[in-house]
Amino acid sequence: MKTHKVLSTLFVVAFALAPQLLNTSRGTLAAGEGTYSAKLISPRAGQVLYTGQRVRIQWDASFPDMKNLHGCEMELWLSLDGGRTFSTCITPTITPRTKYFDWTVPNTPTSAAVLDIRFGCEHYYPETYSPQPESTFVIAQHGSAPAVH
Repeated sequence: MKTHKVLSTLFVVAFALAPQLLNTSRGTLAAGEGTYSAKLISPRAGQVLYTGQRVRIQWDASFPDMKNLHGCEMELWLSLDGGRTFSTCITPTITPRTKYFDWTVPNTPTSAAVLDIRFGCEHYYPETYSPQPESTFVIAQHGSAPAVH
């Protein structure tokens, strides 16, 4: 019976520590080793994009100080509600060296479109969000006023 209690205790302790072990096994960087940040260049704040229009989304990004970015990826996500939710990934997985994406604007009129430029590296750096609410833009249909949200 003592063996059962010891094993049960070890089992409980192992699960209690599991989230901490998972976080450290991801290779999170120590303080001072750099962080990720991104800045949207275009579209600019207040810019009106029209459904069906082909636009170049451009950004600049700073990455953590890592030897290489192998296994790292970026994605662009779209919010139609001012950045409260980001429900649509608009890119395939792209490499961190990429600084633009040519996008066809969807038929989703809104006056509060916001992009999130995400970055992460499997086992090295957790997925990190970089929403761009200071660059809110409009998606309008040709010949119509933008929808108000």
